[in-house]
Amino acid sequence: MSTHKIGSLLFCVDCGTLLALPKDGETNVVCEQCQRQEPASSYESVVTTTRSHPDAFPSALRQKRKTQTKHHAQGDQGTLVAEKCPSCGHLEAYSKEMQLRSADEGSTIFYNCVSCKHGWRINN
Repeated sequence: MSTHKIGSLLFCVDCGTLLALPKDGETNVVCEQCQRQEPASSYESVVTTTRSHPDAFPSALRQKRKTQTKHHAQGDQGTLVAEKCPSCGHLEAYSKEMQLRSADEGSTIFYNCVSCKHGWRINN
């Protein structure tokens, strides 16, 4: 391969311009800057993996994508969720949801850290 590759991106070796993906049936990709031609085969076997940082989403969206497991040992402590404790950084907490404000407003979620027992709450 003659192009410069960073992750799943291909750059022209002559001018460093990001190369576009080949269109169906194209055998070459032409650099828009310097007109150098790159074989479309340079894109074969390129695997693209994307990840988002958990803090990149607003709280309401982050809550919806969490896996929740009901835990019944030692009485009903709440739902065991993957939530980072602001005190010790542990990644599991028990949560309970309560409607404390008027019915047309969001609920309040109470958390208790599994490790240090620190408690905090979030208004949805």
